[in-house]
Amino acid sequence: MQQRVVFVVFDGFEILDLTGPMEVFSAASRLQGRPTYTSEVVSTEGGLLSASCGLGIRADRRLAECRGHIDTLVVVGGGGGGAAVADDALVAWVRSAARRSRRLASVCTGAFVLAEAGLLDGRRATTHWSACERLAARLPTATVERDPIFVRDGNVWTSAGVTAGMDLALKLVEDDHGAELARSVARWLVLFVQRPGGQSQFSAQLAAQRPSSLPLRRLEAFVADHLDEDLRVSALARRSAMSPRHFARVFRAEFGETPAAYVEAARVEAARRLLETTTSGTSEIARRCGFGTVETLHRSFRRVLGTTPGQYRHHFASAASA
Repeated sequence: MQQRVVFVVFDGFEILDLTGPMEVFSAASRLQGRPTYTSEVVSTEGGLLSASCGLGIRADRRLAECRGHIDTLVVVGGGGGGAAVADDALVAWVRSAARRSRRLASVCTGAFVLAEAGLLDGRRATTHWSACERLAARLPTATVERDPIFVRDGNVWTSAGVTAGMDLALKLVEDDHGAELARSVARWLVLFVQRPGGQSQFSAQLAAQRPSSLPLRRLEAFVADHLDEDLRVSALARRSAMSPRHFARVFRAEFGETPAAYVEAARVEAARRLLETTTSGTSEIARRCGFGTVETLHRSFRRVLGTTPGQYRHHFASAASA
């Protein structure tokens, strides 16, 4: 039995949000030797739409013409998402179509359309790292997870930005037809079956707050320039002329995290840059960034990025450093 996948698009959508997942489903059909999935593209008025890159895409039909059972309803994202959220007809249709869909999904900022339709209330969800704060503010009853590449909550799946839609689609294929087909699709499309790490690999300060206090802004600059020095709470408190307890309380209120977590993230960020742009060994990077030992560097990378320094360098190093 064919599984019907319906993609909802709008003017200014991100082309890879559509074509990435669509190609995953298409590859699954080709590798199965039968049309396992069928894909349809729908929009409010149908006809020709422009993607954010300028490429024209013709929707298969208008929303009103898309009837019947839907296996997977996918809302894409992109720069035109603001207008899509304000399109009452589109939002109402998504809300209604959700009731006749086995599962719902969004790619990137398509999560905002699901949110406007009330389909993420009380759920866990994610979106592009740059929009997580906005989605959290819009959805006080939801839990917006900032690091995962995709999140599943019941029959609702949301993914991070752009190419993360392919990761999501690959997982949907695995959920439908097993790990072996998903591995075959990944090999064919030269994808990770499971991408190492999360969105924090791509966002330097995924959930960081900027301090309003001038002394703490100066301390922020000091930390960035002195990562190989003593940055324990006691040392930072002395530099800020506060008691350690008061400093820790003020720091958390201003930055939204503990001093230790902030320093670790700053050191990991510096190590990332060195891994991307230099040929320095991990022991040298650990020393320069204040980790002290390679083991500590590895532990911090695992904790903060969900990957290892070696894996990170393999995937993100520039040609010159590689």
